[in-house]
Amino acid sequence: MPQPVLLLGAGPAAYGVPLERIAGIRPVILVDTAVPDWARPYLSGHLTADPAREAQSAETIVRYADRQPVAGVLTWTRKHLRTAARITGYLGLPGLSYETAAACADPVAARDRLARHGVIPDESGDPDSPLVSAETVVLDDEVRIAALTRTTPGAPGGLPVRHSVHAHDGLLHNRFLRQTVERAVRALGLTHTVAHVGLRLTGRGPRVTGIAPYLPGDLIPWLVERATGVDLAEVALAMACGTVVDAVPWRERAAAIRFAESADGRSYWVAEGDDAAACDRALGAA
Repeated sequence: MPQPVLLLGAGPAAYGVPLERIAGIRPVILVDTAVPDWARPYLSGHLTADPAREAQSAETIVRYADRQPVAGVLTWTRKHLRTAARITGYLGLPGLSYETAAACADPVAARDRLARHGVIPDESGDPDSPLVSAETVVLDDEVRIAALTRTTPGAPGGLPVRHSVHAHDGLLHNRFLRQTVERAVRALGLTHTVAHVGLRLTGRGPRVTGIAPYLPGDLIPWLVERATGVDLAEVALAMACGTVVDAVPWRERAAAIRFAESADGRSYWVAEGDDAAACDRALGAA
């Protein structure tokens, strides 16, 4: 049986899609205070610890690793980045440096570091400008944008109305956007990771809204896979375990998701098509 990976924090139920994919490749041991029902089918074990309590979680994990070799460590929660970096550093596994993880875990520190390297953060001066995110694979010195996610926001503070990914998005060839993403990645010192780089497209050029060096939520990995063929969950797992990474697009489609809130909770609709217009028509009819 393959060596397991540790997942620090289950996160929201939307992460069931990448968790299912990862669990089909390697056993997954959840490190969290409790196991949510949605995650149980995909887990091979559970270590009871709060990943937000860095020292105590690290001690629990090191004791476990003394008995059972671990292939890698994953998290998709910003507040657990430091704990993940501490553990991978101690166990000699691939991962962010502790300094980089600490900067990424603190939005203010991240913005300061970006500014020091000449990357202009978004100051919300143009809220009507389009929002996109670059789903980025950082392979050592190579910064590769696997896909672009376009976002139509909802009401302030609410859920996003819509995300869409198109394999032939023209922005993929925009050199200013690509340069901004590359400079942001290097400013934070990201290496060998999947990163979700948020951008606002203003009349003065792309402005960085935030960077998350882990798999994005909102079913964005599913959209990227359906549109381009690149499985970000498999890429993230391979990077965490130090194995061969395959991030070459092979599908030329479009995929989109629309969210809504109601008294019954969160609902969503998904659509696939040959292009963004086909997805728009499908979601409009949902």
